[in-house]
Amino acid sequence: MARIIGITGGIASGKSTVTEFLRQQGYQVIDADQVVHELQEPGGRLYQALLSAFGPAILREDGRLDRAKLGAMIFGNSEVLAQSSQLQNEIIREELARRRDLLAETEDIFFMDLPLLFELEYDNWFDQIWLVDVTEETQLSRLMARNTLSQEEAEKRIAAQLSLREKRKRANVLIENNGSLEGTRQQIRDALQKLERR
Repeated sequence: MARIIGITGGIASGKSTVTEFLRQQGYQVIDADQVVHELQEPGGRLYQALLSAFGPAILREDGRLDRAKLGAMIFGNSEVLAQSSQLQNEIIREELARRRDLLAETEDIFFMDLPLLFELEYDNWFDQIWLVDVTEETQLSRLMARNTLSQEEAEKRIAAQLSLREKRKRANVLIENNGSLEGTRQQIRDALQKLERR
């Protein structure tokens, strides 16, 4: 039976660094963000649902979703956030489950990268949960740099997720990602070895 490992971490903690390395090692990774982007393409299920819920104001001139506009609208209003989340989460969960079941037929071990793994209660999908862990300071400075956000905007986005402190308590494996790339990769190699031995 396939073993499925969940990968999570706070926003800007470096999950993509970890998943990229896992792919280089020959593992399959289902990336929830990538799945969401595909579903948000014009004609995709999420695109249609968001358009119905929020109207054409969330579109760019070329008819694609304006993620920045949608993000600003959602993060600025808790009611809109709740409405949007519920709508999107049902569609995303169905699609992730479909892809998970397909991979489980061919892979012994594979990974799913889910930023909101705990928040959206995906815990019971996994044999193990790996947390890509960083200090709060590292997370804040990376997020501000990556998304060109003010400190206040970045703090708001971080606050919208479960705290890293809480996630640490619930994860099986911590991949500490404050230091060098090689240091992070070595921790992944160690975790994979343990996994293969089980």
